[in-house]
Amino acid sequence: MLDWFVNPGHLSVKIDGAPAIVWGTNPATGNFFVGTKSVFNKVKIKINESREEIDANHSGEVANILHTCFDCLPHTDTVYQGDFIGFGGSAEYTPNTITYQFPEVIDQKIIIAPHTCYYAESDLRDAVAMPDRSIWTDTETVKFVQPTASIFAGAEYFADLKEVCKFAKVMALGVEFVTPKVAAQITQQLNACIREGKEVNPDDFENPNLISFWKLVKSIKEDAVYLCRNDGPAAYINYNRIDAEGYVMTNDFGMFKLVNREVFSYANFNSGRFQCASWEGGTQNGHGVQNAVFLRSQPNGAPHA
Repeated sequence: MLDWFVNPGHLSVKIDGAPAIVWGTNPATGNFFVGTKSVFNKVKIKINESREEIDANHSGEVANILHTCFDCLPHTDTVYQGDFIGFGGSAEYTPNTITYQFPEVIDQKIIIAPHTCYYAESDLRDAVAMPDRSIWTDTETVKFVQPTASIFAGAEYFADLKEVCKFAKVMALGVEFVTPKVAAQITQQLNACIREGKEVNPDDFENPNLISFWKLVKSIKEDAVYLCRNDGPAAYINYNRIDAEGYVMTNDFGMFKLVNREVFSYANFNSGRFQCASWEGGTQNGHGVQNAVFLRSQPNGAPHA
């Protein structure tokens, strides 16, 4: 997992939109569809290839959004996922916790930030996710927000973190890692600290060496975030300018999210809408950059990614 920090990859901004919109060609039928992440459900699948299916599977504002997306989004052979930012007619949008400001009023009907594409031969349940590297051109009805990001000028990816990552690998050899069940319990304790704005003290935990290691990885993560730059619309929380919710980078070691913990997650926890959320973000299977440091070590002593 530590090798992920110091190897080149594809970097993008994590957009704080809602809901997630998935659209494209259903490989099982060859028909155009729209939906939420429920299109990937293993049991109750909600793939909408018509207005009637949207009404059968969804209700309220989500149904309203999907109807407009069904009318406006371009028909593509590839399956895409993006964050819904809002309906046109304004220059400022708060789809979730973060407010986005655009330089001009958006004329298009909807605003979408595509970030992931999927490849599936016959069924969306078997879809493989990849970061979207398409260049999107606005249409008359859709404003596309490119979640583009860059590394601070003069920095070669996160190469400056190599020495710290080497030290962390040595430190990991003396850490007793835990099971996923215990890791979930530790995450709850840490989230309580975040919610209350308290400093994390390793001595307050049953496994202080593990928490000290976690804090070191946390510092590496924060240094990595500091090197990232958001090339998209201006972002604010409670009228305070921030860089971004976070970033997503994919390389040979996996896809992980780098989230600005003290700013975004604290706001999320105290908004009343995300009381059970975990701040780390993560790979497609849900493990976060720092959740991973809790898990039992692999044979070489490095934590699972």
